[in-house]
Amino acid sequence: MSDFNAVKNADINMPPSNTQLFLGFLMLGLIGFGGVLPLARSMLVEKKCWLTGEKFTELLGLCQFLPGGNVINLSVAVGMEFRGVRGAFCALLGLICAPTAIVVGLGAVYARFQNDPHIQHVFAGLAAAAAGLLLATGIKMLLPLWGKWLPLVVVAACLIAIAWLRLPLLPTMLVLAPLSILLAWKKPS
Repeated sequence: MSDFNAVKNADINMPPSNTQLFLGFLMLGLIGFGGVLPLARSMLVEKKCWLTGEKFTELLGLCQFLPGGNVINLSVAVGMEFRGVRGAFCALLGLICAPTAIVVGLGAVYARFQNDPHIQHVFAGLAAAAAGLLLATGIKMLLPLWGKWLPLVVVAACLIAIAWLRLPLLPTMLVLAPLSILLAWKKPS
């Protein structure tokens, strides 16, 4: 099954420069209010063609297992992938510098007007839009796994454990991560 606008390995662009990493993640940070993950996938896989859908899912899986913000970890991982420590620094700086300044400014404005019902409605609408973006990205990330029953079983087990059984994320990951590694390692080639 094909990924929406996904690229094949042959369509991957040349590795980005440090400047391209900085500017790409700067734009991502500037337009990614409410959650950058859906936009990160779109930029890295569909627009810039720096990664395949499969490579993005692989890097994100690693980044979700590490402590800290997923997209921050992803920016570092992508920068390291292409340009080493300097690339990681450029991608990270691009991702966080402008949004940090904007959020500090908006925080001051919000502190002043937080009880205004209009502002509360705006934030409720933004939360709904962010949830929709996250769901769409989850579906796009599942598409490369379609037809591969073993990874889908691990995804289903994780969903059942966290969403239905309400088990904490860390213990669930500590069980499922080694299990998925073992299953992938034992899988016949």
